[in-house]
Amino acid sequence: MKRLLGDLCLDLENQYADVATSLALPVPYFRYLGRSLGRDAYAHWKVVGWIEALNDLVYFIDLLQQIREEQDVPEFAAQLFAECQEKFFENSYLEDLFPRGSAQASGLERRLNQLCKRLTQELTQESLCLVPGLPMLWCEAHKIPSWSVAIQLGGNVERVETVGTMAMGLGGDSYEAPSSLKRALKQSAGLATLLVRANKLSVKIGRTVTPLCTMRGYRLDWSWQRRPSTVAIETEAGPITVGQTLVYKEDRQPKTVAATSTTQVTRINRAWTTIQEAWPEGHGVLSLLTTRIVPLKAKGVVSFSYRHSPGLSFINCFDRGNLDLVDDLIHENSHHHLNLLLRKYVMYQGDRNQQVFYSPWRRSLRPFRGILQGAFTFTMGAMLFERLSTWASGVGGAARWKRAGFTEKDLQRARFRCLEEVESVRYSIHDLEYASWHLKWLTGSGKQLVKQLAATVEEVEQSIELHRKAVLASKFGPALRKHMKELQQARELYGPGRLSRA
Repeated sequence: MKRLLGDLCLDLENQYADVATSLALPVPYFRYLGRSLGRDAYAHWKVVGWIEALNDLVYFIDLLQQIREEQDVPEFAAQLFAECQEKFFENSYLEDLFPRGSAQASGLERRLNQLCKRLTQELTQESLCLVPGLPMLWCEAHKIPSWSVAIQLGGNVERVETVGTMAMGLGGDSYEAPSSLKRALKQSAGLATLLVRANKLSVKIGRTVTPLCTMRGYRLDWSWQRRPSTVAIETEAGPITVGQTLVYKEDRQPKTVAATSTTQVTRINRAWTTIQEAWPEGHGVLSLLTTRIVPLKAKGVVSFSYRHSPGLSFINCFDRGNLDLVDDLIHENSHHHLNLLLRKYVMYQGDRNQQVFYSPWRRSLRPFRGILQGAFTFTMGAMLFERLSTWASGVGGAARWKRAGFTEKDLQRARFRCLEEVESVRYSIHDLEYASWHLKWLTGSGKQLVKQLAATVEEVEQSIELHRKAVLASKFGPALRKHMKELQQARELYGPGRLSRA
């Protein structure tokens, strides 16, 4: 990521200097920030997300330059519309550029320019918050009397930010503005100006200037109320923090942000400890790749994470039980794990966005990357459930299971889920192998990963097989039989071959 940041700054200085200047993009400060960040910081979800967003901005700046010279704008719009559909499935860029849901050419240059301005504002504001005090040091080092930056403090539900708060640094701490400033923010629609000087940060709304912090020697004195992050677990890799709770409306859209109760923090701690005891190897990866958890209070909304925010997991803690909580922690961590591998290795050739393979989890056709994500994450899920099953067996198993907050029904369900995921993963492994050997889509690294997944799920299947008869005889039996039948029907309908075993 450090190299990517350097390359992006170089592009902005050389290829896109005029546009970067018109956007008031502080590229020299970005370089200064890059030199100030430690090695470990480049793996933090905030820093990675910031660099990924900068990468997106450079992409859109390039498009902005292209469209200004383009002769056939309708064709340009059609190609961009298709590209956005394929590439930006996690962002709102498609809606920003094509609000009607079609390849609308009229006004596209204006919308591109607006998107670049918005990303510039967000990126600049975020850059000033990554390392507290650094903007002041920048002004001092470069003899800059004052630097004014437009910021937005109106709150952002999806980013779990409330009105009048600023998240500072990488540890999860935030600072809350005085009530008078919050009232002013409501009048200004959240718009404000951050005034940066060599020894002081202030926030200006209209004619009112409110100090944020002052640098005294090497110490920062904050004028706003500090809201420290909540630490759920201490690990060798660092603390695992819990953010505020993201509350959804009945239509499954984010509504507001609320304080996270100690009850949910305790549940997360217990789930984490359970993974540590039942599956030490899995816990090691979890501690390495998950750093912050945002609870969701959202009926019917599954837990999720973002590719551009590694280590940040949004976990539904209210609408799911203790077994689900353990499962969700591992599942989202598995996404972080695979995304890390995809950053490091080229697994497949081309975008491969055609929806040609059946997904046992979505029960619909999905692009190749979706099948790879599913096979990887649910292999980890199968491993988790097998380890939990083994952990609950033998001397002291029942006591351990109860201490973890699980019930006897949870144990039967864990074994059912393991068998269910084994069947699903085997189905998708078949398709991944077909994509490798017949379609030639996979690289050497991709082939190796699929081979490892196949071997792992085979080991899990051998271990859990002794419980298959009991699961089939339980209340979960009909669901498992139905699932296996659906997979057989999907194979016959979608191909590309036949299951090696029924």
